[in-house]
Amino acid sequence: MSSLPAGYKKDIPRVSRLSKAAGHSKILVLCIDRDDDIGSKGGIETPIVGRDSCINAGTRLAIEDPEDADANAIFGAIKTYEELVSKGYNTEVAIVAGKENRGVEADEKISLEIQSILDKYPADAAVLVSDGEDDERVLPVIQSWLPVISVQRIIMRHSRSVEYSYAVLGRYIRMLAFDSQYSKFFLGVPGILLFAGGLAVAFGVTKWLMALILGILGGAFIIRAFDIDKAVGSLGRLTPVSFIKIFSIFAGVLIILASLANGISSIPQGTIRPDASAIDIATNRIVVGSFMHGTVTLLWIGIATILGGFLLSNWFKGRSIRMMSNILSLAVLALLYIPVQQFTSVLTEGTNPFTLISSLLVGLAVSLVAATFVFQYFRNKKGESKPLAD
Repeated sequence: MSSLPAGYKKDIPRVSRLSKAAGHSKILVLCIDRDDDIGSKGGIETPIVGRDSCINAGTRLAIEDPEDADANAIFGAIKTYEELVSKGYNTEVAIVAGKENRGVEADEKISLEIQSILDKYPADAAVLVSDGEDDERVLPVIQSWLPVISVQRIIMRHSRSVEYSYAVLGRYIRMLAFDSQYSKFFLGVPGILLFAGGLAVAFGVTKWLMALILGILGGAFIIRAFDIDKAVGSLGRLTPVSFIKIFSIFAGVLIILASLANGISSIPQGTIRPDASAIDIATNRIVVGSFMHGTVTLLWIGIATILGGFLLSNWFKGRSIRMMSNILSLAVLALLYIPVQQFTSVLTEGTNPFTLISSLLVGLAVSLVAATFVFQYFRNKKGESKPLAD
């Protein structure tokens, strides 16, 4: 057997503890490279099957990037393979890789490569070798093809000296600078802040600098927190059903904005004093009632447009549960329209509030009946879908 590079250790017991009594006739030692360093750095296509081919791939990757832990994981898989062979197991070693951006596409590629390996070598058990938790996230993908009887993680031994600590720190700094997955936020946002600050100084508007910085930081945090950048990036992969949902949202938002403008124009002239505070305006019955009276119809149409778009989207996708939820939402929205109109009349005309209470009670009763009907319908449907006992 050939000697393998040192510099790694295992934090999980070796496969030598496996028992032949488990009944596994063929064991596949599988090395995972989820972010495809072996392809992007070494220029090698996967899957790679066989001891010699894996040694060549690991050597190629170690030459291209000596600091990459995936090379050590490859040699760790070869060492495990040789240990199993020496104990009399029928085994094979292979390398599979995902894609550089990881995610679902990477896992799907790994699944296809495992399938192609099993077509040539029909193993009935696998030993997973990886260099960290990210590669081990594909464990369910592997287990969908064959059982995993051992998981081994290869961890690099680092010196505890200050020099090595700085080397490791420099490696992560380079990752933040050159890896697009991290540099967009850790370099992009500070870069925008510095550029905006330079423009503010150049044009003599430094008094707005703090507001500008807070606005940029707030926008960046919102975009990253709600994955707005990923949503914008996925616009090119939208299905026809998604366009219905997007159109309904935009149309609904525009109608809602128009309702606000219509509500403001419905306030009688001279009702608001020039020196009135926000509290005075909010507590003025005529102002609030007139604003609501001019807003409520278009506002309800806008909300119904959004809910209708979601209803159509779920109908095309065949999601009956979500469809009923959307229908129930539209029904509740319709039942609330009359009470809201009566509330505006109470504010502006001083009508009897008991009519408002009666409308709310009727709407509540109808909502409870509709919700009970939907709940009973899906409970019966769920019971019918269960297989009958023998």
